Amino acid sequence: MTALAVILLIIGIVLLLFGVFVEAAKFLLWIGIVIIVIAIIAWLIRYIRRGA
Repeated sequence: MTALAVILLIIGIVLLLFGVFVEAAKFLLWIGIVIIVIAIIAWLIRYIRRGA
C-alpha cells in the first residue's frame, strides 16, 4: 500500500510539473492534483489503520 501511495505521489508531481510547463496541457495540472490527493488519502488511511 505504501509503495502504491509513493508511486501515485511521484506521478502526480510529474504531471503537475508537466502541466505547469506546458500551457496546452492544462488538464494535466488537475489530474496531477487529483492523484496527489489520492496518494495523501491512501497514506492517511494506512497511518490510521497502523495506529488503531
